[in-house]
Amino acid sequence: MNKNKKACSDSKCSKESCEGCEKNPKSLIEKTNDLNSIKKVIGVVSGKGGVGKSLVTAMLSILMNRKGYNTGILDADITGPSIPKMFGITQKAQGSEFGIFPEKTRNDIRIMSINLLLEQDDAPVIWRGPLLAGTVKQFWTDVIWGELDFLFIDMPPGTGDVPLTVFQSIPLDGIVVVTSPQELVSMIVKKAYNMARQMNIPVLGVVENMSYVKCPDCGKEIKLFGESRLPRIAKELGIEVLGTVPIDPDMARLADRGEFERFSNNYLTEAADKIEKMFVRTES
Repeated sequence: MNKNKKACSDSKCSKESCEGCEKNPKSLIEKTNDLNSIKKVIGVVSGKGGVGKSLVTAMLSILMNRKGYNTGILDADITGPSIPKMFGITQKAQGSEFGIFPEKTRNDIRIMSINLLLEQDDAPVIWRGPLLAGTVKQFWTDVIWGELDFLFIDMPPGTGDVPLTVFQSIPLDGIVVVTSPQELVSMIVKKAYNMARQMNIPVLGVVENMSYVKCPDCGKEIKLFGESRLPRIAKELGIEVLGTVPIDPDMARLADRGEFERFSNNYLTEAADKIEKMFVRTES
């Protein structure tokens, strides 16, 4: 028997090693770059597109950065990257024999996105699933993130190849589910929740985007999609509502100008406080 292989503990099993056995499946988790020290990795996910994952990812990263933590964003939405534009990053990522260097925002948030590697930002990424998934994996294994307290992963929508690769290859400490107030909310949240549960990834909570729009004249909150159904769904699934974000023209303007770090609202301040409490204060 190979001494480097662990013998099976099942007396009825004839295999010499447990490696690859259904009872002891081989871990698919990839090792990050040797120059990295990343304490917590949080995925921001949704069961469908267009609900604002990038917005929530960026806000959480900025808020944790304002608390004094070193943060980064891995933009895993390869076919629809928006993170560099929101932060005004136009320069391309550089590399060395040791790996790829992420770009940094004005406040030192580290960013890696496919747009930092393409010659033209508007060039379409027409790749099949395995190539998309492999690129995201390289953002974890080859990028020199350095020392980070929190790495937020802006996931593509749905439950396809790329989300599956992230769940299997990157050691996630938890996910934040993003949704909107429409009737589809139940399906959206449950898809993401059920995938995370099947992959044994903790669900930290859910954020509702586009909850309302505030009238610029009277300040009244107008719920364009009707009353939120999220509290009922969250209670049913036993997960926490981390916060709600309205449709805010000021945030849209800042994102379009590449100045998103300047946002001054408190929509997700409580969510950042809860994440800090979950991961930081429990370690002290």
